[in-house]
Amino acid sequence: MNDLANRCLALPAIATAIAVMTSVASAGEEPLSLANVVPPEANRHDEPLRDEFSMDAAVRFLDAAALGWQKERKCFACHSDYAFLFTRPVVSWKAPAHDEIRSKLEHLAEHPREVKYRVTEAVMAASVLAQNDALTTGELHPTTRKALDRMWTMQREDGGFDWMKYNQPPSEIDDHYGVTMAAIGVGAAPGGYAETPAAKAGLDKIRRYFRDHPPAHLHHRAMKLLASVHVDGIMTEPERRQVVDDLLALQKPDGGWGVVTLGDWERSDGKPRDLESSDGYGTGFAVYVLRQAGVPADDPRIQRGIAWLKTHQRASGRWFTRSMWKDRKHYLTHAGTAYAILALAVCGEIEAQK
Repeated sequence: MNDLANRCLALPAIATAIAVMTSVASAGEEPLSLANVVPPEANRHDEPLRDEFSMDAAVRFLDAAALGWQKERKCFACHSDYAFLFTRPVVSWKAPAHDEIRSKLEHLAEHPREVKYRVTEAVMAASVLAQNDALTTGELHPTTRKALDRMWTMQREDGGFDWMKYNQPPSEIDDHYGVTMAAIGVGAAPGGYAETPAAKAGLDKIRRYFRDHPPAHLHHRAMKLLASVHVDGIMTEPERRQVVDDLLALQKPDGGWGVVTLGDWERSDGKPRDLESSDGYGTGFAVYVLRQAGVPADDPRIQRGIAWLKTHQRASGRWFTRSMWKDRKHYLTHAGTAYAILALAVCGEIEAQK
């Protein structure tokens, strides 16, 4: 593990500190499961703000969105159930929602589907199961090891993976996202998996891919920084400092960030991009990355970001994020809520509220 990992608040440490809680359901509320979940109402830009910040409401929305997605669609998505599994454990993984979504992903890893985006599913399943293992038991599950080993069989010679590209930023837009998710998962995997022959060979290809295909957008540079917390040789210290500087430069006067400013993606519906507004994904992602890069939680800029999150939660518990694809379902709100929770966790706000 490199020096950056030693000085930042890494994911397993967060989980260890917080996972003593067993439930976030408010008094009188039954924990959500596939049997009783009612999927949340549509993500709306005009949903009222909460009068008071509530982590209970945030996690209940996260549970409902993930369970509802499984109940209605029976599949995984980067903006929904994948994000759920690397976020839910920082609050508590002793919950029916976590167990059921984890079980569904294990099943997908054990019974991969022969679909056109099978490579994307293979990489995401392997990476997310590995991150989840690190955050929960701290041990590499046999299914996770199998998924990681299978992932390498799909890696191209140039180090990349044939990714799904539906012009849905930031996750379904280019091959770079998939390479970074693979690196994050392998780096986080418990049990020294990164030192296995297959992982060493795969990571060498990933380093070559990053060298030959530098990320085009700040969002992907920031993801590469997250990978560099656990994997040596993919980002230099000056490159990390530049990511930090560039993220801080985009903080808005209200203390938040807007995800649309982290890239240069054109909308599929032809509508103008909103470059002025802060949103849940942009703010949560930026604060989380900055903390992983070693920026202290009491830094005034971090505190302004946390203040934005705590004052812009919607009545349902979510943080709205406008889709960068089309003004329809705004499913990026689900990932935005996940990153908001992660940001609050790495700044000690979950424990503070409890």
